[in-house]
Amino acid sequence: MLPNSSEVIVIGGGPAGSTVATLLAMEGRQVTVIEKDTFPRFHIGESLITETYWPFEKLGILEKLRESASPVKASVQFYSARGNASRPFYFFESNDHPSAYTWQVERSWFDQMMIENAQEKGADIHYGWNVRNVLFEGDKAVGIRAENEAGEKCEVSSQVVVDASGLNAFLSRRLGLMVKDPKLIKAALFAHYENAIRDPGVDEGATLIISTPGNKGWFWYIPLSNNRVSVGMVGDPKELFSEGKDPETILNEQIENCAEIKRRLAPSTRTTDVRVLSDFSYRSTQLAGEGWLLVGDAFGFLDPVYSSGVFLALKSGEFAADAIQEAFNKNDFSPEVLGGFQAELRKGMESFRKLIYAFYSPDFSFSTFIKEHPQHRERLTDILIGAVFKEGVDEIFENLKDFCELPSD
Repeated sequence: MLPNSSEVIVIGGGPAGSTVATLLAMEGRQVTVIEKDTFPRFHIGESLITETYWPFEKLGILEKLRESASPVKASVQFYSARGNASRPFYFFESNDHPSAYTWQVERSWFDQMMIENAQEKGADIHYGWNVRNVLFEGDKAVGIRAENEAGEKCEVSSQVVVDASGLNAFLSRRLGLMVKDPKLIKAALFAHYENAIRDPGVDEGATLIISTPGNKGWFWYIPLSNNRVSVGMVGDPKELFSEGKDPETILNEQIENCAEIKRRLAPSTRTTDVRVLSDFSYRSTQLAGEGWLLVGDAFGFLDPVYSSGVFLALKSGEFAADAIQEAFNKNDFSPEVLGGFQAELRKGMESFRKLIYAFYSPDFSFSTFIKEHPQHRERLTDILIGAVFKEGVDEIFENLKDFCELPSD
């Protein structure tokens, strides 16, 4: 059974929830994580960006990643709609530090490693419990009501409720806080394949972003352990599902029409079902309230083209842990304290979002932009690796807005 009370309740044990739980437990806080699934579980979002190094260091899991079978990721490479390959974007060329390398992780293993690390650090983990309601007294969150697979119900009181429920966005949906980005309405179809073609040497673990003919969409191609790759196609849902075909047929047709993906998958065998993900790119209008706050995808989700998801989950979890610790020190659980990092988090997410807009802009070229504005090369690199909280990185958009349509902040 769940405990009767806990200082902090975390709804969801993915990367965001595990991060905030680990860091608070390391500070001696009583933290209860309530996860509806039993781990390991399948999840998409396998490619990490290099700035995850620093949260991993703080969480104490770098050695576990180094010792794992996860392929090392040293670069990203882009293929145009005409099939032309760019020069690989090698992170180590601008960063002489171990943080220039990261990993391609199978999320079933990675998420389990993360939540077990939280448990090792002192967090109380409960699987198989589905949070049905967050309990409020007026505007203040005071706990949760949950039910397990056997139908048992339980209430747990707390001083802080952290919604880390991922794409379910539990509180954001219930409180009517979610706003979708109308310019980024996309869907993805994806699966894992075995024995597909990989590049040799340092490029073996590279993420490939491959545009489809006519720029109708794009594929990700992410090497995983045990000679598998994660392959997904992102496009306009109205076009992808217009003829009522099943996901497997749609994905197979898209692969057949993209020469580079077809070539790489020719000797492979699909090892998972084809899955669908929709509702891309949304944001909550509010990060925190009295006694509650949102982290990771529960606050906002961005198109996956730059693999920002896990990084933003880690950073928002890190920010949240600091804010919650401050709230306990001040005995002040107001939205001003719990959500004190909202402006900083939004600013970082906006940098990613504006670069995503540029990616989807017809005829836009980053190489052309950098040729005309070489002073922004470092800022572009910073955003691509995740250094979006660095001072001055957003100055790039003052000139980028002349090349493509960008969203307002």
